[in-house]
Amino acid sequence: MSLFGGVINITGITFFVMSIFAIIVGGYLIGKISIKGVSLGTAGVFIASIIYGILHSKQLADTMNFSGIDFSPDALKIIENCGLVLFVCSVGLIAGPSFFSNLKKNFKSYILLGVVIILSGGLTTVACYFIGRGGEADTKQFVALLTGLLSGALTSTPAFSAAKATVAPEYESAVTVGYGISYIFGVIGVVLFVQLIPKILHANIDEEVRKITDVSAGQRRKDGRHYIEIDPFGIGAFAFVILTGIFLGAVHIPLTSKGLAGTSFSLTTTGGVLIAGLIWGHFGHLGAISLHVKSEVLKTFQEFGLILFLIGAGVSGGSKFIEYFKPIYFVYGLFMTLIPMIIGFIVAMKAVKLHLMNALGCITGGMTSTPALGTLIKVAKTEAVASAYAATYPIALITVVLVCQFLILLLH
Repeated sequence: MSLFGGVINITGITFFVMSIFAIIVGGYLIGKISIKGVSLGTAGVFIASIIYGILHSKQLADTMNFSGIDFSPDALKIIENCGLVLFVCSVGLIAGPSFFSNLKKNFKSYILLGVVIILSGGLTTVACYFIGRGGEADTKQFVALLTGLLSGALTSTPAFSAAKATVAPEYESAVTVGYGISYIFGVIGVVLFVQLIPKILHANIDEEVRKITDVSAGQRRKDGRHYIEIDPFGIGAFAFVILTGIFLGAVHIPLTSKGLAGTSFSLTTTGGVLIAGLIWGHFGHLGAISLHVKSEVLKTFQEFGLILFLIGAGVSGGSKFIEYFKPIYFVYGLFMTLIPMIIGFIVAMKAVKLHLMNALGCITGGMTSTPALGTLIKVAKTEAVASAYAATYPIALITVVLVCQFLILLLH
């Protein structure tokens, strides 16, 4: 970018960094816009990122091209993954002290909701296949696109990766296109859902929050021992939790007779770091070493991680949005987001009879929606809702990966 005849010349890494902070400013301004008390909040950063990707992705790629090598896609992926790790680690450490007591009380409910939400999405995908296959020249490509739509509608990167690994190489791009189209409403839809439902039901937020804090008040008890702190803020402990989570997420479990050479399942970095955060958040120490992280540090990492994740995903998604967009694909993705949410919420409230905030926490976990959890925390004004998210998320993660792979095999 060159202004005033070259007096101001911003290129390369500097332009990339400037773009990130410009998106943050614009995103928060968008998020402040409120219509009848409903706003996008931090998810406004995602909208700003998509707009930036549509308008300036080529300029970003050009200015990040060194010696013919384009660094911008990798740089965006690094931003996205770093943000996701910061966010889920914060969520795990915040939820950890009360997670296991909450899980013990509602274990069957969380499993049921995680499975119901994902299976609802899978059945919706099958319905879309039978509705739309007559208008498609290549049904295998259409199946690949639909599984991409499902993984995007549920904002599940592991499902997206699993779908790409399962289809034939020539159909990988179709999975990517579907994911990019539905991901937008997959993020925004759940964010709006967790804000609108309490208003529609005229819920007393303070009263609903009191119900879940009474249930999950099992905060870590001090045992009187003195623990060694790595640093005053707990940043070193935070980094240690991330490291153990990355190793945990890298463990692959074979799902076929081919062993590791065939299809395998892993928690991925996201799931591994979340589980590690829950475990270390529960115990609070490793031997004599304290793993306690200051509350204000966790809240800062949680918010900053979320916006980095939204920027990485939004800019890369926006860059291909216009090229591949078809209205009917967006409609398919819309139903794949809405139907699982509605069914999951009805089951949570009527069949399982969870409290409202726990039910909404389960919806964010079942939909694997990181941004929606951030919004729900702001709506509830407490991190207690993260326990339901963290309990449902692993179940949904495993189920959505298997469902996407099964749909490809079944519909092909």
